Amino acid sequence: MQLNNNLNKKETMTAKKKQLLFGVLLLMMMTVPQVVWSQAKVGTTGAQFLELGVSARAMGMAEAFTAVADDISAIYYNPAGLTALYGREVMGTLVSMPADVSFGFVAFGIPLESIGGVIGIGISGLTSGNIIERTYERGTFEGTGRTFAWNDLAASLSYGRYLTDRFSVGFTVKYIGEFAHDYTASGWSADVGTNYDTGFRGFRIGMVITNFGPDMKFIDNSYPLPINFRFGATINLVESYDHMVKFAAEGTHPSDNLEKYNSGLEYTFKERFILRGGGRFNYDEDGLTFGGGLRVPFGEDTELQVDYAYQDFGILTEVHRFTFLLSF
Repeated sequence: MQLNNNLNKKETMTAKKKQLLFGVLLLMMMTVPQVVWSQAKVGTTGAQFLELGVSARAMGMAEAFTAVADDISAIYYNPAGLTALYGREVMGTLVSMPADVSFGFVAFGIPLESIGGVIGIGISGLTSGNIIERTYERGTFEGTGRTFAWNDLAASLSYGRYLTDRFSVGFTVKYIGEFAHDYTASGWSADVGTNYDTGFRGFRIGMVITNFGPDMKFIDNSYPLPINFRFGATINLVESYDHMVKFAAEGTHPSDNLEKYNSGLEYTFKERFILRGGGRFNYDEDGLTFGGGLRVPFGEDTELQVDYAYQDFGILTEVHRFTFLLSF
């Protein structure tokens, strides 16, 4: 009898701790954005490569992905979504951007059976390619005869776990480096996200704040990071043996611009063939997106997924993304 009472007390204390942590996270989500909004300065942040999407699947849905994130790309979109991984995953993304700029992302995720939760590691990088060096004295096409490149790098370490059978949280810490010519800038940032599964038709609600950290300094100038608060939801409009239609929508509030809104659809046929489309609203040179994917099984526990996304970039033409995801 005494043993049962002790166990009940321990369970009650554990439940109270979870409730307390849940309350603290909600309070952070409610109060931190207010600080961000009160200090909003349009077009004044650096390290803009941190805002480039890392998943063709997500971009195909116009990046309405905060609540959807259920693969290793959750490292970027919402680390709380890492809890959807039940096996190891490896992802690689290549993005072809205007002006011969290239952007890439690689990530690896693995569940931790011993302590619970899922850990993820990701690296993203951007390069401008060779740029001709020019000075005031030699502003000609040939310049000084030297070339240089602008390179950006972010290395992420993420962890996500369930606090209850429906509510999960996740955290990411990032090293950020920017390298141009003979100069460098480095810093760090953190993301924190939550995801709640209602249990009804895949209806989930997600929240995340990204790139929260101290200012970085390049040569003699300091600049803040592009902090962003996202809130989104997703639901399965159609659920049948052969067909699945997922709808997602979200709103974002970046620290350096006005609010933006994304919405997208994902149609899956026989869990193998996928079509996506979406819209991005209140962006300067951004609009419709679409894409597709194919899942190819290899045995019982291994699957390869290939995704493509097209992003309309207005006068900057278009952006193409290719993602390869291996689950095993």
